[in-house]
Amino acid sequence: MGGLGGTEILLIVLAIILLFGAKRIPELFRGMGQGIREFKDASKEEKPEFRDRPANPNDPNQPRY
Repeated sequence: MGGLGGTEILLIVLAIILLFGAKRIPELFRGMGQGIREFKDASKEEKPEFRDRPANPNDPNQPRY
């Protein structure tokens, strides 16, 4: 339960081919790859609001944000 078998993957690929056409599929996946790459790059950037957060939020000596 919950897994994709070979038949399901084949049906999904056929549906994509029918919807977008064989010529547009490389463009579609290239755009998806660029989007995923940009998302990963953005998530790797250091965020100061998380870095400066106190280790124990219940510590009364720590300032409240």
